[in-house]
Amino acid sequence: MKPILSVFLQIAILLVGISWLLDSGAQLMGYSWQWQRIPDYLIFYEDGQWWPAELIDGLLVTIKISALSLLATLLIGLITALLRLSNSIVGRILARGYVELIRNTPLLVQIYLLYFVFGPVIGLDRFSTAILALSLFQGAYTAEIFRAGLNSISHGQFEAAKSLGLPVYFTYKDVILPQVLQRTVPPLTNEVVSLIKNSSIVSVMAIFDLTTEGRNIVAETAMPFEIWFTIAAIYLLLTLSLSGLAAWLEHRLGAQWRTQ
Repeated sequence: MKPILSVFLQIAILLVGISWLLDSGAQLMGYSWQWQRIPDYLIFYEDGQWWPAELIDGLLVTIKISALSLLATLLIGLITALLRLSNSIVGRILARGYVELIRNTPLLVQIYLLYFVFGPVIGLDRFSTAILALSLFQGAYTAEIFRAGLNSISHGQFEAAKSLGLPVYFTYKDVILPQVLQRTVPPLTNEVVSLIKNSSIVSVMAIFDLTTEGRNIVAETAMPFEIWFTIAAIYLLLTLSLSGLAAWLEHRLGAQWRTQ
């Protein structure tokens, strides 16, 4: 209990120090804080009920984009990893080319290419383009995580599954992939957090996510410090929640394997 109290005490001292520093800086600049106006951009009361305001609406769009992109990222990453480890020369070349191309070009450039060039050609709207851009970008990094996880599995397990007559599909589904997931939860968590943070870049396509809503509010209210600190806090709360969920999942999967 004492170490936990010590951690909370250190965090409280740090927050107090940051608050004092910001307040001192604002006074030197002649800036007047308007934190009392922030709740109006989170939630408001009308017609007898509470409604989400601009920042919450933007947060929901960010979560939707991130969730859909995550599903596509995991699928693209797994397929790419399997192709890189396959016996197909064409498959290995395509997978390697995709990974190297995506990892060595900026995400913003990829978004512009998809939005202005490839998106109109294949008939994608801006929301679908955002999901595709994020999925392709994060999928390249996720593929390497899955590939490392697959390489960490002993070849004897593949041979044992084959000797039992298990088809390839059930070998991966019931034997290999559960172990890969359990071993790659920490790096996959990092990719999920990175995906959420990178989702802010899709604001360049005029998608009304959390970042775009914040930019619009700043333009209307001239409250850059309050709005951007609030948005940073929302992103931090979201990513810390995911990190906690991942830690719980890692512990749960580890406990299951220890009992088997």
